[in-house]
This record gives sequence, structure tokens and C-alpha cells, in this order.
Amino acid sequence: MDTMNDFLGDNVSTLFKINPLFDVSEVSVGQHFYWQLGDYQVHGQVLITSWVVLGIIVVLSFLGNRQLKQTPDGVQNLTEYITEFIRDLAKTQIGEEEYLTWVPFLGTIFLFIFVSNWSGALFPWRLIELPNGELAAPTNDINTTVSLALLTSVAYFYAGLRKKGLGYFKRYVQPAAFLLPINVLEDFTKPLSLSFRLFGNILADELVVGVLIALVPLVVPIPLMLLGLFTSAIQALVFATLAGAYIGEAIEGH
Repeated sequence: MDTMNDFLGDNVSTLFKINPLFDVSEVSVGQHFYWQLGDYQVHGQVLITSWVVLGIIVVLSFLGNRQLKQTPDGVQNLTEYITEFIRDLAKTQIGEEEYLTWVPFLGTIFLFIFVSNWSGALFPWRLIELPNGELAAPTNDINTTVSLALLTSVAYFYAGLRKKGLGYFKRYVQPAAFLLPINVLEDFTKPLSLSFRLFGNILADELVVGVLIALVPLVVPIPLMLLGLFTSAIQALVFATLAGAYIGEAIEGH
């Protein structure tokens, strides 16, 4: 219950005191473990869990590709299945002409979110004590999901500008000029919907499971934990699919 109280308590902190714009941009909920890097503060617990997630991905990639076989088995079979899955997703959303360029980006986004979500459901992060705050899945922090959403926005703007140059911006006045405000607003709502959908689902899942474990610690939380694994995978798929769809839309100009 202390964790719930810490989460529900409002803790608005100014991370960067040099620029007053950061006073508005940084709102923290609950307690956090900060690292001081020069004049800046960063969320240490998010970096720790993100490095663990990246380490898992690197190790699996190394194990699956160190001794490639003509007939894959073991970890190589898993990595090739994931690669084919990402290729098919990119081809479906972006199109056959351009999809290969974006397979690494979509694959990185999908794997990071997938492993992050599952780490929150499977790893006993909260057993590791910190001076402040607690460890959780990286996607349980709004800063992580917003960063991923902004990367996606940069990616589809880059895709459109690379394919069409400045002519890409004609899409804002098509099919009619009076739709300009709506089309501009759409580009602002895309990263918002991506980030808050992922953050809200993962946070809600971890809170529900945490409360049930505190109240009924034996059998009851297990079905919800399994459901959480399923929804975590779906959220990774949804994010990667929408990222691919936005890139494909920018390239094709639909």
C-alpha cells in the first residue's frame, strides 16, 4: 500500500533549473531515484531497467547469430522467426518498395517494447531496494513512452521528406486548404496517442497485479499475470504496427 500511496501522491519536480521551459515539461508522479549528471538529473531507475532490457536483446541476438546454420534451431530459430515477423509487418504497413529500409527501426521498437513489457510482468523488480522509488518496466515510465513516440514522429517526417522533399508538406492542404489545422493537429495527436496508450496499459496492468498480490498473494493473481503477458505483447505489436502505418502514410501520401 505504501507503493500505491507513493504513486498517487503528487510529486512535481523541476529536473532542469537552468531553462524555465523545463519547469512545464517535467512532471513526475511518485518517488524517483535520480542520478546527477552535471547540471541535469535523470531517472536512474528507468536507465537501469532499460540497460537490462537492451542487454537481454543483445545477448539473444549474439546467441542466435554466432553460429548460423543452414537449418536453424534453438535461439537461431527464434531470432529468424522474429526477423521474418518484423519483415512481414513492415511490408504490410509500408509497402514492398520501401519496407526493407525500415525493418531495423520497426524491429528495434518492437523488441524494446516487447522485452520491456514482459520484464515488468516477469521480473521481481520491486525486490531490489533503491534509496528512492522502485524499479519497474521502462515502459511504466511516461518519459520512455513519450521518447519512443517522438522517435516515431521523427521517423515518419524523415520518411516523407526523404521521398518527396518539401513537397511532403502539401499533404497538409489536401484535399482542401481549410483542412490545414486538422491535418496539423493530427500530427500532434499521433505521438500523444502512441505514448499514453502504451504507458496507461502497462501501468494499469502492473498496478492491478500489485494490488492483488498484496491482498490475495497465492493463486488469484496468476491468471491476471498471464493476461498481462498477452496484453503486453499486443501493446508492442500495436505500437510497431502504428509506427509502420505512419511511415507508410508519409511515403505514400494517403
